[in-house]
Amino acid sequence: MTNWWVVAKLVWVRRRRVLALVSLPLVCGLAGCGASTTRTSAAVVPPAPAKHCRAGVHLVGSKRVTLAAAVFKRATAYRRPGHKPIARFGRLNQNNFPTVFRVVSSIRRSNCKATWYRVQLPIRPNGIEGYVRARDVELDSVRTRIVVQVSKRRLTLFRRGRRVLRTTVAVGSSATPTPTGSYYVNQRLIPIDTRGPFGPGAIGISAFSNVLTGWTQGGPIAIHGTNEPWSIGRAVSNGCIRVRNPVLRKLFAATPAGTPVVVLR
Repeated sequence: MTNWWVVAKLVWVRRRRVLALVSLPLVCGLAGCGASTTRTSAAVVPPAPAKHCRAGVHLVGSKRVTLAAAVFKRATAYRRPGHKPIARFGRLNQNNFPTVFRVVSSIRRSNCKATWYRVQLPIRPNGIEGYVRARDVELDSVRTRIVVQVSKRRLTLFRRGRRVLRTTVAVGSSATPTPTGSYYVNQRLIPIDTRGPFGPGAIGISAFSNVLTGWTQGGPIAIHGTNEPWSIGRAVSNGCIRVRNPVLRKLFAATPAGTPVVVLR
C-alpha cells in the first residue's frame, strides 16, 4: 500500500499507458487509409543495451531529493538482510496511516535490480535503521526537507535544496526536551477538534520522547499547530514542535510522508 500521493501518481501513469494502448489501433487504422501499395523494408531496431551496475551497497538521496518506501501489504525489518527481525509492519500503522520508511541505501545486483533497502524505522530507539526486502515496498521521490534548530526556536523548510519557509516554533521544556537527531515524516494526521491543542493538523515524525516513555504509543513527537499562540518561541511543550496554525497548514500541504526532519540543538 502506498500513500495517497503515490497512488495519485501511479494512477496517472497507468492512465497514460491505457490511453496509449487504446489509441494504437486507431493510429494504425489511420495510417492504413490511402496508404501506398509500395513495399518498404521494415526498420531494424537494435536491442537496448543491458543495464549493468556495481553489485553491492548504494547510498541514495541527497539534500535535494530522498526516497520514501511505502509498504505494499506487509514488511519485516531485519538487522541484517535475512537475519534477526527487528519489527514487522502492516500496510497501515496504528493510526490507519500508510506505513512509510525513509530509504538510506540499497543493495543491488549487477543488473541494477534492488533486492534490499536499508531504511529508517518509525520505532524506538530513535533513529534505528533496518533492512526490508525491495519486493515488499514501493518507492517515491521526496523533494522536501525540514530542519529544526531547538536553541534558536526555528524551523526551516527546504524544497529541492532551496529554503522556502522559515518560522519561529515552540519546543520542549527542560523537563521534556525535544529529542535531537535525524528523523522523517511518517504520518500526517488531522484531529477531530481543529481548535484543540494540535490545531488544524499534526505532522508526525519518527521520533519519540526520551522522557515520556509511558505515554500513548510511546510518546511520539510531532510538528503541530496550537491553541496557545503565546507559546510560540518558548520552550514549553512536552517535546513536540509547535507552529502557528497558518504555518502548520502550509507545512502540512508541502511535506509528504518520507520528508527528512533534522532536529539540531
